[in-house]
Amino acid sequence: MTETAERHASWLELFFDLVVVVAVAQLAHRLLHPTWADVALFVMLYYAIWSIWTSFTIYANVRADKTRTRAMLIGMFGIAVMAAAAPDVAHAVPGGGNHDDWFAAAYVVCRVSGSRSIQSSGAIVTSWPAAQLGAGLAPWIVSFWVAAPATYWLWALGILLDLIFTFHQARHPERLMEGLRAQAERLRQRGRRQENTGRRRPPRETPAFYEAVLHPAHLGERLGLFVIIVLGEAVMQIVVEASGQDWGTPLKLAAAASFALVVCLWWMTLQYGVTAVPEAGERGLPPWVALPAHYVMTAGLVAAAAGLGAAVAAPAEHLHPGIRWVLCAGLAVYFAASTVIGVATGARRLWIWAWAVPATAVPVLLGLLGGPLPAWAVVAVLLVAALWRVAYRPPATAPAAA
Repeated sequence: MTETAERHASWLELFFDLVVVVAVAQLAHRLLHPTWADVALFVMLYYAIWSIWTSFTIYANVRADKTRTRAMLIGMFGIAVMAAAAPDVAHAVPGGGNHDDWFAAAYVVCRVSGSRSIQSSGAIVTSWPAAQLGAGLAPWIVSFWVAAPATYWLWALGILLDLIFTFHQARHPERLMEGLRAQAERLRQRGRRQENTGRRRPPRETPAFYEAVLHPAHLGERLGLFVIIVLGEAVMQIVVEASGQDWGTPLKLAAAASFALVVCLWWMTLQYGVTAVPEAGERGLPPWVALPAHYVMTAGLVAAAAGLGAAVAAPAEHLHPGIRWVLCAGLAVYFAASTVIGVATGARRLWIWAWAVPATAVPVLLGLLGGPLPAWAVVAVLLVAALWRVAYRPPATAPAAA
């Protein structure tokens, strides 16, 4: 292996991840008393925080040892503000009002800061343009002058524009580079004309644009570390909710099944990468596919973590329908996204139809029919589905010819 291939996350990046731990915990708590509106807000708030983390992760990936500590700390502080504001979005706080504007302001500042940090070097991340080009920021800015619930519709519009722009531009990187170079040339010519007429000082020389190439090993490690952070939230929920209770048989069963479920999810990430697809790690996917899959799968894990905490809190009782669906749907979303990636990357049909699809169907059926079961039994059935995924063994490949 080369020195480049052995590159790992820096201490600065690991320190940056600390604030994500808190943000994930804050968002998971929003799902403890879920309504459809709460779930929709969770999806948007989680995307906002995830996109900031992604932008600065890509910045560190591109700049490597030239990553600026100040830029990373600005992003870290912005995520901290978003995490502090997240529980009070759409909820009144003492003294009146809410923290919607604080959340949106921190999001806008972080997106602008991350974009400028990347572009200051001349790098253009064509594989994930959302990291540096604020296509969807305008609706977030307009939301400062709009009252709820229109505020949240504008946030949703901004996220949609962000994704549409990214998918469109990432599939045609040459067009993006040509357009940016043409725009830069027009600005330079305008600056020269103004300089010649004495209307402005000589413009500061800006670096030439170049297409940034993401380091796949480093990006894969960073995405995997994010999964570990989310699984850590599940472990914390289990431990915290088990404290102060009578450790009777229902609690023992719920806690053991919950912990084993987390171990299964960790094992699949360790063995197959963040996509949990055998023989098709995240390196085989372009970032504009791998990153949305990572968002969907980790969002499902955050929801499942909240559900596991509720199950351990009252292991002998029937789960509230909303909590049951948060738990089951979260795991179903995780398995379904992995299955879709498997289909897209040409995974073995045997794995798709005999392992991936059944493991996805079980949480859905449990969400529909699991009302009569106590909480510990719901978790036990989900554990069986996860163990079924873990039980798959890829066939041994024949040794390559010399």
